[in-house]
Amino acid sequence: MVELLSSAELDAGTSAEKLIKGNEVIVIVDDSPEISILLQAYLKNRHLSSRPAHTANELFQLLREEEVALVLLDIGLPDRDGDEILAELVRNFPDLGIIMVTGSTDLQTALRCLRLGADDYLTKPVNIEQFHATVNKTLRKRRLAIDNRLFHQELQLTNLRTQFLHHLNLKMNSAYLNARELKGVLQTILIGITSEEGLRFNRAFLALFDEQETMLQGELAIGPGSREDAAEVWNEIKRKNLRLQDLFHTVSAESFKKDTIVNEIARSLVVPASFVQHPLIHACRSRSSILVSQGQAAIEIPSELIETLGEDTFVIVPLFSPSKALGVIIADNFVTRQPINQVDVEALETFAGQASLAVEHSRLYTDMQQKIDELELVTQELEKSKDLLIEAERYSALGYMSAQLMHALRNPITSIGGTARLLSKRITDQENRKFLDVLTRETSKLEATLNDLFSFVSKSELKKTAQHLHPLIRRSVMIFYGAMKKSGISYEIELTGEDPVLFIDSDKIRQVLLHLIKNSIEAMPDGGVLQVHSWQEDGSALVSIRDSGVGISVGELSRVTDPFYTTKTYGTGMGLTLVEQILAQHDADFSLTPVKPHGMTALIRFRPTASPSEPD
Repeated sequence: MVELLSSAELDAGTSAEKLIKGNEVIVIVDDSPEISILLQAYLKNRHLSSRPAHTANELFQLLREEEVALVLLDIGLPDRDGDEILAELVRNFPDLGIIMVTGSTDLQTALRCLRLGADDYLTKPVNIEQFHATVNKTLRKRRLAIDNRLFHQELQLTNLRTQFLHHLNLKMNSAYLNARELKGVLQTILIGITSEEGLRFNRAFLALFDEQETMLQGELAIGPGSREDAAEVWNEIKRKNLRLQDLFHTVSAESFKKDTIVNEIARSLVVPASFVQHPLIHACRSRSSILVSQGQAAIEIPSELIETLGEDTFVIVPLFSPSKALGVIIADNFVTRQPINQVDVEALETFAGQASLAVEHSRLYTDMQQKIDELELVTQELEKSKDLLIEAERYSALGYMSAQLMHALRNPITSIGGTARLLSKRITDQENRKFLDVLTRETSKLEATLNDLFSFVSKSELKKTAQHLHPLIRRSVMIFYGAMKKSGISYEIELTGEDPVLFIDSDKIRQVLLHLIKNSIEAMPDGGVLQVHSWQEDGSALVSIRDSGVGISVGELSRVTDPFYTTKTYGTGMGLTLVEQILAQHDADFSLTPVKPHGMTALIRFRPTASPSEPD
């Protein structure tokens, strides 16, 4: 870009040498060597570089080889007509200043040259004062024209960038961004960073933190080999005059297949968040951009990063929300090797701000969708399982009642029956013996009834089928979603590894899980954490249900599954007896272990069996 001068400097009669760049020259085109030497000497005294040309061919050769700011063109050249040369110069070199020089003082000739596009006109012999005034005026006019064009271009670019950012805001404010839509928005932003209409960087890389903010991972990139490749999508947009919604559709559907080289580089950018001195992590944590020039910056730049990018001059701009670091954008001029200045960094920060909003917007949507899914799952599971919950409570109550009846009635009835049978053997009076036989028979009926009642609640026919374990666990936990929220209990579900397929009675196993989860929740009346974990070990499937509740003592722990033992935390005890019975029917182990400083872990181990059939 030509260095811009203020209008005050131009109006103040800035000297000619300040109006052209150091490598620009003035070409003197005249078939008279004496005139060329004289004008060159004049220009040299004013510290202006010049080149002579005696023919039109020599002029065009110099235009190809040099940066020419001004041409002093003699109308009467031996090889071509001056008017013809002037028309060609005006048509092909719009930033060129042109002063026509002729021995004629004819006014019509001067006017014709000006109409054809010449900036001014000199007659021979050249007056030195007039010569310098004309050269200065023409160079100032040229500079004003260049400045006007550059300002117009910058204004257009600023307007395009503003419209681009405005449309991004509209996109993010008018729709939720799922993972695919977010990728399209981020890809579009990277295209804007590398496009001619945007920031004109050659390449742009995007790296984001994972959900736990433990690892920074490269995700996307634009600009594999040249600026033409990087701008390919934008050229297509301009050619088709696509609207914003078409742009997002085009980017998401097509452009992911392009730029494979830089995307490979992007995926190799993996930095643990614990590497706080790494420039990518440092930029995120400090929320400040880092400009690297020839491998040097305010902090140390590791050689591995430069080798990965294949470039030692680049800028790192952080992405962040008010509460967390999100990632970084890295941009460079890999092809053109153009320097990166502070204006470029500030413009990139504006685009990075839009990328930050898009990422945060998408994550908020994901969190909201997850909560909606959880609530829908809770509603569905409550609807499906309300009968099961009622049955489990009734089953537990019936078991407790049966146990109490057995405990309260069995010994007296056994004593009565035994005494009646003993007396019937000793009494010979047939009339009295008849009454003792009735007493013996009815006592036996009572004993059989109690045994049948206890057998009914302790043993029932299993309906085993092949079932996935993880869905059973997840649905069982979500049934208590409302109760946990009400009690201030947070939950963690960690289902590690492949989902095991077990040959089980799903209703009975869900009764087990429901009872254990309910016990854990009741053990945390003032809130806490429920942790449900499933994993596989030595062929067995294990499920642990851990709470941070009040727990029970070691002395009580050995009695919690006694049919007649009860604690405030773990209910009647009969429920845990039923848990043991159901798991025993499934060839599974069950244990309770205290957790220090407080809490309890219930562990279920399903032993390995022959591979069941695939679940329905």
